[in-house]
Amino acid sequence: MDCNTPTDIVFSFTGLARRGGATGPHADGWGLAFFDGPAARVFLDPQPCAHSPLAGFLREHPIKTLQAIAHIRRKTKGRVRLANTHPFARELWGRHWVFAHNGTVKGAKTLRLSGRFQPVGQTDSEHAFCWLLDRITEKHKRRPDDPDKLAKLVADSAGVIAEHGTFNFLLGDGETLYARCDTRLWHIVRRAPFGQAALKDDDVTVDFSQVTTPRDRVAIVATQPLTSNERWVRGELATMWAFHKGALRGTYKSGEPSEKARRILRREQLSAR
Repeated sequence: MDCNTPTDIVFSFTGLARRGGATGPHADGWGLAFFDGPAARVFLDPQPCAHSPLAGFLREHPIKTLQAIAHIRRKTKGRVRLANTHPFARELWGRHWVFAHNGTVKGAKTLRLSGRFQPVGQTDSEHAFCWLLDRITEKHKRRPDDPDKLAKLVADSAGVIAEHGTFNFLLGDGETLYARCDTRLWHIVRRAPFGQAALKDDDVTVDFSQVTTPRDRVAIVATQPLTSNERWVRGELATMWAFHKGALRGTYKSGEPSEKARRILRREQLSAR
């Protein structure tokens, strides 16, 4: 979630949590990060999100933020443990950077790390994240003044990683939310006039017109749409979105679509006919 005024993520997180072991198979841990200025408050739990007391606590005690990143895990590399639970966080340029990955980068370990950023766990995801930050700092000693320049670097670097496997991800620093589509990714920007939204995975409906102001703007990104009655936008293969204050600031080419991504898209197009 990325927005222009402090907002809680309870509605979307309620639907996502159900996919972590109830309506979906991603039951190998979960995490949720909230930004407060340059710092991120990160909650991690290796238990299934759908049955986690900590997840229940966060749904019942809303935390408002301008940016939040949540992840439910289905393990492929690295066993179920806290160190392997997304999202991962590192410091860069005096800010936390938070990263969550969907997919498997089988060749991640062939990407050599400088030593500035090191994995704590054994996942391909965390290794790829560390390499991505290495690539950014190799090109820029401090944050570029031009946000478009930084976004293009993130997109280009992510395209290199995607040559080694499936690389859908969310990356945020509290200022910009980057979201790369390898196989599938969707987003929606909610703005005035607000209406009702109904979750796909739970019997929950909210009327956003009752809890927002006309100036509010909230962008939500997910692997699959979280609601059943709203119009979500599907990401093009091998592209990356950059969101700022709840608005889509740009869409960037990020490598080339993989054959796996093309097959998945073809199957989904055929099943939709």
